[in-house]
Amino acid sequence: MATAQKKVRVTLVRSMHGRLRAHRACARGLGLRRMHQTVEVIDTPENRGMIKKISYMLKCEEAS
Repeated sequence: MATAQKKVRVTLVRSMHGRLRAHRACARGLGLRRMHQTVEVIDTPENRGMIKKISYMLKCEEAS
């Protein structure tokens, strides 16, 4: 039986231009391509690490 996984809704609120390559890679890894795009990602330690690394560029909230 499949269990419902917790998800996090992430929105890119600052531009990726002029950022460190590793920070741009984190945004791409989360599935963010452009400003004000919102994606839902599964709440895993790997995704949490990417979110924490670029938290200054993101708005993050629990997905329902």
